[in-house]
Amino acid sequence: MNIFLSCDWGTSTLRLNLVNSENGNILASEHSDQGIAKTFSIWNTADNANKNSRIPFYLDILQHHIKNIELRLNISLGGTKLFISGMASSTMGLIELPYSELPYMLSGPEYNLKHLPVQDNFNHQVIIISGVKSNDDVMRGEETQLIGCIDTITDTSKPQLFIFPGTHSKHIYVNNNTIIGFKTYMTGDFFELLSQKSILQNSVDKETDLEHPEYSASFKQGVIDAVESNLLNAAFKVRTNNLFNIYNKNQNFTYLSGLLIGTELKDLSASDAAAIHLVCGTNLEKHYRLALQELKLAKQINTYSPQWVDEAVVRAHHKIYNQTGN
Repeated sequence: MNIFLSCDWGTSTLRLNLVNSENGNILASEHSDQGIAKTFSIWNTADNANKNSRIPFYLDILQHHIKNIELRLNISLGGTKLFISGMASSTMGLIELPYSELPYMLSGPEYNLKHLPVQDNFNHQVIIISGVKSNDDVMRGEETQLIGCIDTITDTSKPQLFIFPGTHSKHIYVNNNTIIGFKTYMTGDFFELLSQKSILQNSVDKETDLEHPEYSASFKQGVIDAVESNLLNAAFKVRTNNLFNIYNKNQNFTYLSGLLIGTELKDLSASDAAAIHLVCGTNLEKHYRLALQELKLAKQINTYSPQWVDEAVVRAHHKIYNQTGN
């Protein structure tokens, strides 16, 4: 069986998959909180921080997860190619690579790939995929996810908008199978700051059951207030909602979530995209779907199952594996 390794190394997580190169099926997986930020922090100590140790240090972490798969399947993966995307090509990553520039073709020629040869203690050729930049924005990882999503679009001759929710949500504009622009929204960052590090932290308690009527109602009210109010003013309502017993702390949590997601999405009604595609993992799918319904945009939205989204990077690496001559 022909196989390769696929690694999505994000800021906070590492996902490694062993993949059947003939059909793209995942054979085994390793998930870890050993993201790029944590890895860089450990490496960037007095004992470890020197230019020569960086690549071996990062590869040792990957080797640990590869060995876990070898032990689980009782096989040797020596010589297997490893494709890495995400933050591995950033200033904190395995090796910093320059960004590709717009327009960015999603079919191969524009890929910015870095090949690392087999190392003494790491018997794998490594192919690192860099990110994309515009005149005023950057992304690493979402463009690779998009490569794994684009086959589901039947007509790319018309403008399409892909939404990738997250800490830094990305709205990516595609036309003729080419990224022509994108915008970053610091939705997750703002939510963490306001809910954990501002005066509002005493007015919220985490609640994730958005199916519950009272929590979905407060979430939808947050979306409505995002459209009708200034964010800086509406955010203070989280405090007064609690002071005046309008919402309890759990409801306030979903209200704040709706307020920030609504702020991110409220301009989509003016978009000229023929279709909007929600590319969302398990944690945020319900939130974005409910917000889009409240904004009366659900009819133009294509949504995909969270599992399908979670495997998008593997599909992208499978394409690149085949396009680069295996």
